[in-house]
Amino acid sequence: MRNAEATQERILQAAMAEFSAHGIAGARVDRIATAAGCNKNLIYIYFESKEALFTTVLEKNLLRVYEDLPFTPEDLPGYATRVFDFAMTNPDLMRLIAWSSLEQKVDSPAARTAAHDMKVAALAQAQADGLAGPVFPPAFLLTAVMTLATAWTATNPFGPSVDPESARNPAELRECVAAAVELISDARLTED
Repeated sequence: MRNAEATQERILQAAMAEFSAHGIAGARVDRIATAAGCNKNLIYIYFESKEALFTTVLEKNLLRVYEDLPFTPEDLPGYATRVFDFAMTNPDLMRLIAWSSLEQKVDSPAARTAAHDMKVAALAQAQADGLAGPVFPPAFLLTAVMTLATAWTATNPFGPSVDPESARNPAELRECVAAAVELISDARLTED
């Protein structure tokens, strides 16, 4: 049993590298098998299809994100900087998420949708409690925070490829992200 688990883990690691580099359509199961040091047929035995393997890799890595980045609706600038740091240090995962958005014909994984819904509800409660500004609807505010926090990753078409100078100073970018999120989420702002 231990060998099977170790083989599955090697397959998942190899699949992460392959899918983040090539997406679902461009990924090759034979390259994953070679990188994992296993037989190609074993991948189909464990995961049934290339698409199922992709979904497994995505869900496993998103679970890590949810565990590593606790949502703090009362401190959106702090949350945004943690997302920024994570996104900048995990380019493979950011590419995997981008490929998922580009190629998947199915809805988001259930855990991703549940995490999003939980964050929107927590943000709505923070707004009701006066801990976040009420100017923007919670779902819009969450999207704005996530967009700002991930804007300078390699997968963003408006990030480092367009503005390579700013990407050379991540500490300054981090401070700008926090300041921008502070402005859009300020609890002192009111709807007029």
